[in-house]
Amino acid sequence: MSGGNAKRRGGPPPAPASNPSKRFQAGSQNPQPPQQPLNGVAAEEEMMDEDVFLEESLLRYEEDEEAVLLLRDEAFSSRLSRWRRPALSPSHLSGYERIGTDAVVRVQLQNCLFLTRFLYAVFQQLEIDYVIGESHKELLPNSSGPAAILRIFGVTREGHSLCCHVHGFEPYFYISCPVGMGPDDISRFHQTLEGRMRESNRNSNVARFIKRVELVQKKNIMYYQKHSSQPFLKIVVALPTMVASCRGILERGITIEGLGSKNFLTYESNILFALRFMIDCNIVGGNWIEISAGKYKKAIKSMSYCQLELDCLYSELISHAPEGEYSKMAPFRILSFDIECAGRKGLFPEPTHDPVIQIANLVTLQGDDHPFVRNVMTLKSCSPIIGVDVMSFDTEREVLLAWRDFVREIDPDIIIGYNICKFDLPYLIERAEALKIGEFPILGRIRNSRVRVRDTTFSSRQYGVRESKEVKVEGRVQFDLLQAMQRDYKLSSYSLNSVSAHFLGEQKEDVHHSIISDLQNGNAETRRRLAVYCLKDAYLPQRLLDKLMYIYNYVEMARVTGVPISFLLARGQSIKVLSQLLRKAKQKNLVIPNIKGQGSGQETFEGATVLEAKTGFYEKPIATLDFASLYPSIMMAYNLCYCTLVTAEDARRLNLPAESINKTPSGEVFVKSELQKGILPEILEELLAARKRAKADLKEAKDPFEKAVLDGRQLALKISANSVYGFTGATIGQLPCLEISSSVTSYGRQMIEHTKKLVEEKFTISGGYDRNAEVVYGDTDSVMVQFGEPTVEAAMKLGREAAEYITGTFIKPIRLEFEKVYYPYLLISKKRYAGLYWTKPDTFDKMDTKGIETVRRDNCLLVKNLVNECLHKILIDQDVPGAVQYVKNTISDLLMNRVDLSLLVITKRDAATAPNVGDRVPYVIIKAAKGAKAYEKSEDPIYVLENNIPIDPQYYLENQISKPLLRIFEPILKNASKELLHGSHTRAVSISTPSNSGIMKFAKKQLSCLGCKAVIGFRIGDALRQTVDTVPRMPRFSSPRCVVYKVSPFVIAPSFTEGRKHKRIWPKLRCNLIGGIFEPPELAMVIHFAWFETNVAYRLWMRQVDCLPWYSEAAGFVCKSSSSQYKMTTSSAQLESSLAVPRMTTSDGRAAQ
Repeated sequence: MSGGNAKRRGGPPPAPASNPSKRFQAGSQNPQPPQQPLNGVAAEEEMMDEDVFLEESLLRYEEDEEAVLLLRDEAFSSRLSRWRRPALSPSHLSGYERIGTDAVVRVQLQNCLFLTRFLYAVFQQLEIDYVIGESHKELLPNSSGPAAILRIFGVTREGHSLCCHVHGFEPYFYISCPVGMGPDDISRFHQTLEGRMRESNRNSNVARFIKRVELVQKKNIMYYQKHSSQPFLKIVVALPTMVASCRGILERGITIEGLGSKNFLTYESNILFALRFMIDCNIVGGNWIEISAGKYKKAIKSMSYCQLELDCLYSELISHAPEGEYSKMAPFRILSFDIECAGRKGLFPEPTHDPVIQIANLVTLQGDDHPFVRNVMTLKSCSPIIGVDVMSFDTEREVLLAWRDFVREIDPDIIIGYNICKFDLPYLIERAEALKIGEFPILGRIRNSRVRVRDTTFSSRQYGVRESKEVKVEGRVQFDLLQAMQRDYKLSSYSLNSVSAHFLGEQKEDVHHSIISDLQNGNAETRRRLAVYCLKDAYLPQRLLDKLMYIYNYVEMARVTGVPISFLLARGQSIKVLSQLLRKAKQKNLVIPNIKGQGSGQETFEGATVLEAKTGFYEKPIATLDFASLYPSIMMAYNLCYCTLVTAEDARRLNLPAESINKTPSGEVFVKSELQKGILPEILEELLAARKRAKADLKEAKDPFEKAVLDGRQLALKISANSVYGFTGATIGQLPCLEISSSVTSYGRQMIEHTKKLVEEKFTISGGYDRNAEVVYGDTDSVMVQFGEPTVEAAMKLGREAAEYITGTFIKPIRLEFEKVYYPYLLISKKRYAGLYWTKPDTFDKMDTKGIETVRRDNCLLVKNLVNECLHKILIDQDVPGAVQYVKNTISDLLMNRVDLSLLVITKRDAATAPNVGDRVPYVIIKAAKGAKAYEKSEDPIYVLENNIPIDPQYYLENQISKPLLRIFEPILKNASKELLHGSHTRAVSISTPSNSGIMKFAKKQLSCLGCKAVIGFRIGDALRQTVDTVPRMPRFSSPRCVVYKVSPFVIAPSFTEGRKHKRIWPKLRCNLIGGIFEPPELAMVIHFAWFETNVAYRLWMRQVDCLPWYSEAAGFVCKSSSSQYKMTTSSAQLESSLAVPRMTTSDGRAAQ
């Protein structure tokens, strides 16, 4: 079914500011609110009815191509009208028009705010930015010239999109007022600074650069000061871009008449304008904002595509704390999309050469389980897909313009996908530029505003260096799942296939990138196969978003830290702490200096204590004592903050009494909270108290959405509290203070040593206990103690007693907790151990490992599996000889070439020089000349498999396997190396060669499931093949309950089964699996379902899966058993040149074995 045609779309393209194309306008005079998507059989029946109606209509208009195209356009427009946002109600429209004329009465109705004559604007904001525009004449009658206008984009409770233009907020910063400066001096300073600014900005048409210079009373956040405040100058500039220019002039020095030349340290001059606005208006990311009726104006000229657009003063905004009703989420629209490009053979697609051939889209309302829009736009014809709107176009230009119109029509709040920021969005923009489609990049919510692409590099100590692209789509949040995965999880591979398999147990469709162009150049059926592949790539990011609760977690993180949601992916950790620090400083009337990062970031201080590990295999329980939130607790207990730090000079000058200061183990001095409370401890107290409340509410919550919000909130609060310490130690950060970070770690070291001393002094035989306690290891915030007790229950009892006793010796809120017992416990070295993890005395929870190859990413799967199995035998089975024998068998298999190649793939990450910076690169080690370097022996696994290149097993034994094994077994065996790595199992070696196929002989082509790609057992596959091979010899049947067999291109699929539908579409028989029309010459036969039931081979297969067959129109042949459900489905595009076996999967994605 083709939705585009040269006759229909061959005219000139629409102007950039024009409305969407005809297709999207048809039938939209009275738009209806989007209907909830039907599910199950009802949805399918509705789609079938539409398809049958359309097919009958097409039969009547076969000779009238224009009429057919018109009918199709109307069908598409009808569906698009259901996708639009709900229309504004009359109450909205009437209230919206009557702003500023009548009195206001506010009523509450069904959790929504309505007005009798006016409308309160209440919405959840998602994005905040600013533009330079003309001052609003009505709101600011005394202002003229260019000004910064903030734009807040959000969604109301009813799902209406909104754009609020905020006026009157001005950029500013501070400098310390020189001693003796009076009002006349301030006036001269103002004039001098204005003149210098005019010299530096000669091409600007701004009337006044420095709008005001005000004398205010503030206090520097750095160092303890006895006086309450001191004079500062608040410098208000015309535009945000002028702050940096003005700061540079003041820092370099300025000559003031009567005061001479002075250099000024600026305060809060490096704060982003949008963040400054949010702090001053008490707005946090993702919260709800209200504007009272009569306080905003309807936009005279619409600047955006939003349903509601208004102007107001920043002082009229009412920001609601994210609590109660205002902690809920608005019904955001989330668009997940993916593109496919027809690249040239052996080359990665380039937008200057390679066309965009398909774009798949899924749109979901936040909180819904299923998307209400599923479509794919294809270049050239494509066979229909059940449940998906397939829109085909004749030219690539039409595809791109249709997608642009679709995005504007659907109006998504959040755009997601996998690698969309680095590939999909930039490719679309650059491809449109190559095709000279100037009107395409208008994808945001602002009219006539084109999307631009620029290269960016993200760098941090935690995440390394990552190259990316920045694509600004105004008013819409871009959430790239690849970036989120790389930030939040440590995985061996970050490909969509690997990530989906890890978190979802699902994988992409089985289409290799090398055949994409061939599929595109084929027919409608091959392009359908490609469309299914593209749709799956759009579907998996949405599944990941839901599974990992990303929207809830990131919105709650934005609310806790106070930054816009877009900052969470685009920026590092420090901006989140700085936002909290600025908010608290504003409350305390403190200002933060603009301190440039000192040094290269390599400066260090002594870190946490790691007690010497007493390596060994412990067969008695080991109790673990952990400090709760150690570093935040230290900062709160000892009042460590910028504003409580006392310099050595001030300590002598102020002559502070000893009882009012804390001298840290590292030699720094801080005043106690009785003298002055630090703002960092206050921030931490509020964060931890809020987390405690959130966890308590989480236990009481019943609603799943409420639980998701609360869980995301408590996690965000925990992460934020732990980030404060790192912020002070970042030497190239916004406000580094090594005095604080070194003091924290020195206190931590002291507390670990203190805990060890008390445990070994108190829990002794002389102290009345059965055995002497021994601390076997200590690491940063925990100690492992062997009390000598033979049972887990006894060790737990003593662990709780020790935690309570030692906590009593510390300053509150420092608290030592008993958390778990390890039994047995294998301690290998510092930060490397394994053991069974017990929190209850009757059974262990899991096998826990740290620093061992089961959790490291830079080892091949063979090492991970081997180490994991050895630990399982040692710890769970307590069978050391069995573990030794398993090692010997594995080494023998490796040397004899009996190991699957997939187990030998290694991944490494080079943060600076990887092909795609920051990516993990897979490789295997192959045989090479003696003495060759490791990098010379590294090769792509697929290339090795396809070319039968021999693997180097000796390398894997010496460099991958031996060291991890020896680390595990040396604490257990006396001669571990001799027993494991030498002996008869290492003497027989088989070197693979290309002529003998090497490890390739173990890579056999097997039947696999078209759905989950799992391998199907040979016996089942052979039985099914026999069944299918007998189909051509079967007699023809015509029955209300039947299936259709098509000889070419080989389709087995159910047809319509109800007699009414059966008669209406005959002889144009439709396959309801792929939607294709079977012409009578192509129709081989209609096979009665009962015949299958009696077929011998089919019954043989049924016995194999041990279940009874039944039939349904929607699913085709379905087999049920007590444990799972199996489905047989095939597709003509996937069967290619010979009859393939229907692939079977269970309902949870496993292969039917």
